[in-house]
Amino acid sequence: MIYIILNAGPILAATLAGLVAGLLLHREGQSLADRALAFLAQAWFAAILAGALILAPPRAEAWVMALGSAVVIWIGFVVPVLIVSLRYHRHGWRVVARDGAYWLLVMLVQALVLKSLGLVPPPV
Repeated sequence: MIYIILNAGPILAATLAGLVAGLLLHREGQSLADRALAFLAQAWFAAILAGALILAPPRAEAWVMALGSAVVIWIGFVVPVLIVSLRYHRHGWRVVARDGAYWLLVMLVQALVLKSLGLVPPPV
């Protein structure tokens, strides 16, 4: 996971951009602990997304790969977890859709920032 250290700047920038984008959908007041948790979760998403972008084979245009990787991770991991977790706690589909849209927006914004700033692959 040396790539996280090598790309700390872009990952931090993507994390902050994700937090700003998240404010557009979640405007209600949050405690300091909630904001810290959101920061950690988005930092982890940015780090994982950075790794996926570094490893993604260049089979399409770079921006297509960046945004496509975010969408594939969102569909493959985020959506199923949200559906199971939120429905298990008896939240309606509206909440599932809202939270899904939130994480899709965050991941797309993070992919844009990471791709714009560039990423350093780990040494071989």
